Parts: sequence; C-alpha cells; structure tokens
Amino acid sequence: MALQHRLLEFRKDAARWVRPEQVSDLDEVTCRTAARLLMRHPPLRAMAWFRFAQLCRDRRIRGAGGFIQRRLLRVYGLELAPSTPVGGGLYIAHPVGCVLHAASIGENVTVIGQVTLGYADDARWPTIDDRAFLGVGARILGGITVGADGRVGANAVVLTDVPAGATAVGVPARVLAQRGS
Repeated sequence: MALQHRLLEFRKDAARWVRPEQVSDLDEVTCRTAARLLMRHPPLRAMAWFRFAQLCRDRRIRGAGGFIQRRLLRVYGLELAPSTPVGGGLYIAHPVGCVLHAASIGENVTVIGQVTLGYADDARWPTIDDRAFLGVGARILGGITVGADGRVGANAVVLTDVPAGATAVGVPARVLAQRGS
C-alpha cells in the first residue's frame, strides 16, 4: 500500500515536468516517460530520492531516511525531511538553497528556488495548501497558512496567513490581490 501511494505521488511529480503536448493525462506518464524525465531534470531526481526516503520511513528502514535527506542536501542543495507530509505533484524548479520545513505541503505546489519554509518565535511550521505558488527567495515563517491557489511573490517575507487565491508580495508581505476581487 505505501509503495503504491509513493509511486502515485512521484508519478504526479513527474507529470509536472511533462510538456502538455507530450501527454494529455496522468495515465500517459509511463515508466519510460518518467525515466526520460529523470535523465533530463536533476530537480526531478531530487524528488525521486525524496519519495524513496518517504517510502523508507513508511517501511521503518532505520537510517535510510536520514541518509537520503543528507544526500538531498549535499547533492541537490535541498533540505526537505522525509517526515514532511507532501502531496503529489510538487514541482521544485531549482532545489539549490530550498529549505522546506513545513507542517504539510499540498498537491501540485510550485516552488521556484531559494525558498525557506520554517518556524519563527512560536515554534510552529507553515502549512502550504494545494496549488500554491512560492516565488524565488520567498520566506514563509511561523505557523501560518498559504491557502489553496495562493501566490507568494519573489523575495517576500510572509509572517501572516495568505488567504486562498490571494497574492502576497513585499517585506513584510502584504496581500496585493485576491482572485475574484
């Protein structure tokens, strides 16, 4: 069960790297397609290692998760713990310098690069909901939530919740626009 779940999550991750003209449906992301994508895109290889670390954690294979986590940091510059609940379809364009310590990360989240998710004074982790977009250099700190379809601009420092469908920019970040308004 855990293996199938992790494979499905990775399949969703890989689907985010496929150009729309290559496939029209997630079912068309075959092992061959995924293998080709893994050869071309090092960030996707980082996600494959992360999903494998999660599987090792699920199966209680002692030491493997920590070993892979250190490998992710050393080889790809990505700090993402296997214990972090991450939905399928995570797209990290440039993993170098990304520190992603979150309560949870939803499905189809986009992280561009140099993003930091971490705790602040309250020692709580941020929650990133489905389809959120985190621009390059974004800092999201404390027990806050970036709502579904929320967008965080480049180099924004987010210290308060970002409502669903809203865009936050600046230092400190403020909500600039909200979809539908």
